[in-house]
Amino acid sequence: MRVFVPRDSAARSVGADEVAERIAAQTQGREVEVVRTGSRGMLWLEPLVEVETAVGRVGYGSVAPEGVDGLIAAGMLAGEGESLGLVEELPWMRRQERLTFKRVGVIDPLSAQDYEAHGGMRGLREALAMTPADVVEAVVESGLRGRGGAGFPTGIKWRTVLGAEADLKFVCCNADEGDSGTFADRMLIEGDPFTLIEGMTIAAYAVGAAEGYVYLRSEYPDAVATLKAAIARAHQEGWLGPDILGSGFGFDLHVRVGAGAYICGEETSMLESLEGKRGMVRAKPPIPALQGLFGRPTVVNNVLSLATVPTILAHGAKIYASYGSGRSRGTSVFQLGGNVAHGGIVETAFGITLGELVNDFGGGTASGRPTRAVQVGGPLGAYLPIEQFDLPMDYEAFAQAGAMVGHGGIVVFDDTVDMAAMARFAFEFCAAESCGKCTPCRVGAVRGVETIDRIVAGTDRDKNLLVLEDLCELMTDGSLCAMGGLTPMPVRSAVRHFGEDFNA
Repeated sequence: MRVFVPRDSAARSVGADEVAERIAAQTQGREVEVVRTGSRGMLWLEPLVEVETAVGRVGYGSVAPEGVDGLIAAGMLAGEGESLGLVEELPWMRRQERLTFKRVGVIDPLSAQDYEAHGGMRGLREALAMTPADVVEAVVESGLRGRGGAGFPTGIKWRTVLGAEADLKFVCCNADEGDSGTFADRMLIEGDPFTLIEGMTIAAYAVGAAEGYVYLRSEYPDAVATLKAAIARAHQEGWLGPDILGSGFGFDLHVRVGAGAYICGEETSMLESLEGKRGMVRAKPPIPALQGLFGRPTVVNNVLSLATVPTILAHGAKIYASYGSGRSRGTSVFQLGGNVAHGGIVETAFGITLGELVNDFGGGTASGRPTRAVQVGGPLGAYLPIEQFDLPMDYEAFAQAGAMVGHGGIVVFDDTVDMAAMARFAFEFCAAESCGKCTPCRVGAVRGVETIDRIVAGTDRDKNLLVLEDLCELMTDGSLCAMGGLTPMPVRSAVRHFGEDFNA
């Protein structure tokens, strides 16, 4: 008999380790194995304990350490007692379309046997039987776009690196997940790290790279430890090294831990940091695909982009492209946070509406008060009112609405929020996190804080609103990277949709 307890950071923060220890102690001498997994993503139910039965895995949550004895006495090990029912049949899980996250919460993250038993390595084996160019074209055909925020077609980037002439090429994974309300990268690395390793290896084979780096934020110590252990195990299995799966192709992977700078989530700043320099934005061109890490052609992709590649190769580009809408193909991993009743991970095809995510999955606000605003896409994303809840989660639809899907983070606010304060925070955040290389970002953010303070104080309100718009235009058009270029997005959306909050 197997009992599954998450070891995801979110679950551990509310007692999952103690729950697992208590179950192990209470079942000592019996044929019960406690398996530590990732999280299913229903964070309000953590720690979520699952018991394997003849009809499927039955869930119990939120389980406290002191409640374990009573659950076992009531028949938990047989799937009886006050359970949530079959986990796969819970509305939260049943309505999702999990492709990238299909193994997260299901398997032991560091078990190579579990990984292969649930379809792992199939994508890499398919790729190694193809030419590198054919692998690249499969990713192009799938319609996969960067899940880190920019939405650039992944296959087009790979095609550029493949065609570049160089003595050495790299694959770099940007796991510096610094946007507020985002945690999917962390959950995937903690819950299914071999998927990322497989995806990066496929990318390396496709473009002719010999080395890869995962730039992982220091605030994720559990993810760092899990990924390093997974890389070591992958070497033992022959999934990394000089002769991967007997193909003659060699690729090695390294983990580098960032020092906590938000700007290093920008690809060129990340490359500077990887080279041992201060994280400063590079001017483009040249683009990293031609002159990236140490001046060599480099694939730079987000965790979710790379972790989706094995599914595309395993099941076919056309099947993946059959999900989604318009030019937004496949599925996306949306993260619900903030003042929301049911926070967590939702993976579903592009095209689901913002309202469905917030109200149907999220259950409205945790406070029980009316929802007033939602910020999508991190601290530089737009604030959207409930009147726009029919907006489909689609790159182009959001762009037309003056917003962005970004990394899929959705932060909910109720009707007590002060939107002038939130607009001010966007400038504060930019002032604190700017690398300082360009004047519009470095100086503009500070002037933005001052201008909003004058508006809220009632000092020449109309005049300063014009100054604010001019400042936003300058930062958008003149900044070297998205740090300064996108800071006006939350500010403008707050003024446009919640202008009454800017009255004295």
